[in-house]
Amino acid sequence: MIRRVTAPALFPPPAYSHASVVEAGTKLAFLAGSVPLDADGELVGAGDPVRQAEQVIANLAEQLRAVGSDFAHVLSTDVYVVTTEPAVLAAVWKVVEASGLSTGPHSSTLLGVSCLGYPGQLVEITATAAVPEQPEEVRTP
Repeated sequence: MIRRVTAPALFPPPAYSHASVVEAGTKLAFLAGSVPLDADGELVGAGDPVRQAEQVIANLAEQLRAVGSDFAHVLSTDVYVVTTEPAVLAAVWKVVEASGLSTGPHSSTLLGVSCLGYPGQLVEITATAAVPEQPEEVRTP
């Protein structure tokens, strides 16, 4: 259903692929930006981009679960971080890598931006995922 592609003529990407190819007829989910708010709408991790990234990843997992998908089926993400510092971008990317999103690896863009939609928000992730027709069966030998 999903073929991950790393172009041999390009620099090998760290923990992501250059492209993801999906067969025609596959359901796709286009997820709104996952933000660092808890279930009550309160900001999590004020001033801490790493803690906010962890909350964003947890919220993204819930978004995927709601549409019948998971991290293994994520095709593409855009990771937005309010910063001009490469070290902050790297710290947030470590959270993305540790989450399992890079297992595919999916295609991703990491961006430093000047602001995001909620007061105090430092991280947001948008995603596109394939939605499997049926849950994968566990087979026993």
